[in-house]
Amino acid sequence: MTQTAGQAEWTLDRRTVLVTHLDKLFWPADGVTKGEMLEYYRDMAEVMLPHFRDRPLTLRVFPEGIHGFSFYRRDAPEDTPAWLRTVDYQPKTTDEVIQLLIVEDAAGLVWLANQGAIEFHLWTSRLPALPYPDMAVFDLDPGDQADFGRVLQAALRVRDALQALGLRCYPKTSGGRGMHIYVPLEPAHPFDFVREWVKGVAHQLAAAYPDEIAVAHGPTHRGAQVTIDHAQNSLGRNTAAVYTLRAQPHAPVSTPLRWEEVEAGDIRPEHFTIRTVPARVVKEGDLFAGVLQGGQTLPVPP
Repeated sequence: MTQTAGQAEWTLDRRTVLVTHLDKLFWPADGVTKGEMLEYYRDMAEVMLPHFRDRPLTLRVFPEGIHGFSFYRRDAPEDTPAWLRTVDYQPKTTDEVIQLLIVEDAAGLVWLANQGAIEFHLWTSRLPALPYPDMAVFDLDPGDQADFGRVLQAALRVRDALQALGLRCYPKTSGGRGMHIYVPLEPAHPFDFVREWVKGVAHQLAAAYPDEIAVAHGPTHRGAQVTIDHAQNSLGRNTAAVYTLRAQPHAPVSTPLRWEEVEAGDIRPEHFTIRTVPARVVKEGDLFAGVLQGGQTLPVPP
């Protein structure tokens, strides 16, 4: 590694990646620099990359840090290096063919983060079977009067319903106020089936626990209920990647949880940040590794 004021050349996966503006404050109130963000992605690449394999992503880019302008990007920038994998894709809504980004190594992860990509969001399907998701996602969004304790309780309701159907599921924080529960699948069901299946479970839970759970329809984030957003289970929709940073105060991380932690009820999103999660992974390992096992098919729609 060679370094001069504010920039350096890192050798990653036998590639040289120029990283720049290392001293720029990306989370000013927390004193977190762009350089610290890049080091986080460099050091976490080993545990993140298995979840990225063959999976298109969308970036949320903040060139000046979390308080500056931002934009979403899922097409490859013009200056994308030739070694960073892309795949041609034509959305149904346009005749334009775009180049989707696929991250395969630490060099790609750091190169994109150096462009200001704070957040990495992943599709729920992989190449070569993009129309067939290999996971179902229950996206739990708290209303403006719901604290995180209610989110944890809703997560347990979802877990119990899924376990009663014989399905394994894995929780993580969203990095914001909510949670995600992933159900690993064989890529055997099309997106519309998976989406309607998740919606059916959500309706059952909302009927059983009307004061706690609602089904997404129109605006969410209102009241004391926790909304289950089933629309995330759609082709081209993205969910915050496991271990991604989020562009919010304290540099939170979307972090896998043990169900015992959810049951205890005393964890909070602010416990999982750029400065705490790496040590947690060293201690706990990848608590989301079970998602990579797949091997499940959904029963008849509930």
